[in-house]
Amino acid sequence: MTALQPARPGPPTEPALGGRIPFPTVDEISRHCLRKEEPETVHIEVCLPRQPDPDRLRAAFGEALRRHPRILVREAPGPWYRRRYEWELTGTPDVDPVGFPEPGPDALQRARARALGEAPPLSLSPPVRLDVVRPSSTDSSCVLLLTLNHTALDGPACLRVLATAAELYGGGAAVSPTPPVRNPPGGPGRPGPPPPTRTVGPARPARVAPASDVRRTGGNGLLLAELPVPRRPAGSGYTVNDQLLVATCLMIARWNRLHDAPPRPMRITMPVDDRPRGAEMPIGNGTRLVEVGFAARECAREPGPEAVAAMLHRTAERTRALKSAPRPQLGHAAALLTAPALPVGLRAALTRGARRAAAPWTSTTLLSNIGRIPYPLDFAEAGRAEAVWFSAPAAMPRGLTVTTASTGGRLHLALRWSRALLDDAAGQQLCDFFAEYLADMSAMAALPAESGGDGP
Repeated sequence: MTALQPARPGPPTEPALGGRIPFPTVDEISRHCLRKEEPETVHIEVCLPRQPDPDRLRAAFGEALRRHPRILVREAPGPWYRRRYEWELTGTPDVDPVGFPEPGPDALQRARARALGEAPPLSLSPPVRLDVVRPSSTDSSCVLLLTLNHTALDGPACLRVLATAAELYGGGAAVSPTPPVRNPPGGPGRPGPPPPTRTVGPARPARVAPASDVRRTGGNGLLLAELPVPRRPAGSGYTVNDQLLVATCLMIARWNRLHDAPPRPMRITMPVDDRPRGAEMPIGNGTRLVEVGFAARECAREPGPEAVAAMLHRTAERTRALKSAPRPQLGHAAALLTAPALPVGLRAALTRGARRAAAPWTSTTLLSNIGRIPYPLDFAEAGRAEAVWFSAPAAMPRGLTVTTASTGGRLHLALRWSRALLDDAAGQQLCDFFAEYLADMSAMAALPAESGGDGP
């Protein structure tokens, strides 16, 4: 088999090589708020049944980077008083991003720890690292573990690059992925209904209660789990994403009750990604963030099946309205903070100060649902991806993120937390709660929702 065969021409919409790109809003806010003790990394694990050929994989991934030149960037140097941070397109990597760590029973744990604790530097192109991890020298399976600096790009963009590498590695034709489904509430060409009545006012949202015996060390912890994709009744009106939101809310509410935290309104940040998934997908940080609110009464006590069903339908109304409403990626305040009216050094100080002041009003947690993986990720003789996990940064004051993706009819859940807030035992208990609520929703899939009512 030929080592490399073109999957398709490079997308024509990518910026010209050698040029510079001003940091978009998301990149600049992230750059201002970097903290060494909690690196801004996204980690992706792709499980393959067999190991790909090292030379062919390195060549395919390198060509995939060139096909998506927006990933081949480094932060351009400049004085503090410049008006913008800028990405410098390099055209070729500054360093080899592909590594093959020594196989061993703890190789994957070591690679995960590095992914959570060591971000690829912004000063070198590309800001992404790919480790091919094997549990032993005799085991044929392997994990492709990608670590990306979230200041430069997000998980779906990096997965698009890996999908191109898989196509190039196998020498097959590119597979057109299924675009993400976005159903405007009013239908095509018609406005949707106005947003539902606010369930969370100006009051401070709930925080995840700290574990009673947490040692408050630095860095992030991580737990991965595989669960069934929850079932939904036909014509239910809510989505799997709505089920995940409700499960996240109930998981935290139950944890907080067990730790004697008073019920408070809850807000869950949810990325919305409307980018195409084909070769033309823009590379970078392309999601916009919305906040789904839950009233304190929805979190006050353990709900029964009827209350959960009503909660699901209310959540569906909220998310439909939020997805259809136009909004800057991080909101209007972030757009104002990143306007180039002041030198970037002064804006950095203002942004960090605003973030500290707004910390009590930061959302409770973040749920990032990647959804069904739209690419086959077929690496020829190494096989197709059997599971794909993502995890998002879990910096304080949230201190906990929930990330999900699905492949082969299975839901792949990643809980990631700040070790200043939770420990491994707490992560396992939260995972058990989440799995229990999803199972309950599947079991009650045929139960009709109550029409009306504001909470359990």
